[in-house]
Amino acid sequence: MTHLEPHKGIPRYILLMMAALAGVTVANLYYNQALLDLICKGVGISQVEANLVTVITQVGYALGLLFVIPLADMVSVRRITLSAMSLAAVSALLIAVADNVWLLWGASLMLGLCSIMPQLFIPMSTLYSRPENKSRNMGYVASGIMLGILSARVISGYIGDWFGWRAMFYIVAILMLTGLAVTMAMMPQASLTFQGSYRHLMHTVASIFVSHPRIRLYSIRGACGFGSMIAIWACLAFHLAEPPFCTGSDAVGLLGLCGIAGAITASGAGKYVPKVGFLRMSVIGACCQATAWLTALSFGNSYAGIITAILLVDIGAQCIQISNQSRCLQQLPEATNRVNTIFMTLFFIGGSLGTLCAGLAWEQAEWLGVCLVGLMFSSVSLLLSAYEKLHFKTE
Repeated sequence: MTHLEPHKGIPRYILLMMAALAGVTVANLYYNQALLDLICKGVGISQVEANLVTVITQVGYALGLLFVIPLADMVSVRRITLSAMSLAAVSALLIAVADNVWLLWGASLMLGLCSIMPQLFIPMSTLYSRPENKSRNMGYVASGIMLGILSARVISGYIGDWFGWRAMFYIVAILMLTGLAVTMAMMPQASLTFQGSYRHLMHTVASIFVSHPRIRLYSIRGACGFGSMIAIWACLAFHLAEPPFCTGSDAVGLLGLCGIAGAITASGAGKYVPKVGFLRMSVIGACCQATAWLTALSFGNSYAGIITAILLVDIGAQCIQISNQSRCLQQLPEATNRVNTIFMTLFFIGGSLGTLCAGLAWEQAEWLGVCLVGLMFSSVSLLLSAYEKLHFKTE
């Protein structure tokens, strides 16, 4: 079995495995977004209750990030991954057979909690890579994550339309069991960076958050970028179900291909971060997202406008995430999992807020409200960049 040492390099096949597993597992959080209309009808719940399925899944993920990911500094990543994938398979099966909203919400919370594997792999790709390859390798794994997020909508949109929404979660259970087998066969052992109790470990997470203002700033800015991206998908199924589109979940899935194209376009952003600069890359990403929302606001009743907005908002999200997350992890290389816990907990809280705010805005003002929510998130990101320029020494 391969054993990794900090800063000594990662074999390419392990990077590819981590990127693939990251994409497959993070997709668990987003399959339901293209299926919301079908879930409403299938379980007999309101649009707001269906929207909460997505919110609760992301809250579960945030809880996993906060309480499970720090363990990777003191417990084998291999061991955590095997346990999480097993529980994720069970959770997916419970969602597939759910006949009431409480079981649906509870199983969705557990599925989110157990889908934290991507955020075990991001710190690994940084800590164990050679110094000159850290941003590049992290970008590869992050691209796998983004492709998983966006592919989830394509896959679930078509499967929901052809076979029903429950079939999607039976497939998720099979994918988790397959990932379990791959992990057992290929996941390497890695050196641990913390010795002590779980209580002390969590205390250090809080200490890092309080004592490092840069980490707080980068994490909140990343959260804004993700919230802006998630907002466009949170209510897209509802928007497309109304005139002038009047389409179903398969159309949401097809538009997900545009998001994948955006992620592929930005997949090499990691290698440009050292050249462009972390702050400039964040500003570029936020400007892409602001432009996307202005386009969605002005041309949201045409497929051309929606497609353009999706491409720009996803490219912007990738630029913001890679630049801010890599900068965060470089602040404390001896505590990468704990730093990543802070970044990704806030990151997915941003996603949950994006989903929640978009859902509430849809209830009040439909697509106009959703566009204003997305524009608000990208504007906050730009304001944080201006604050960094004024108060911190930047590249």
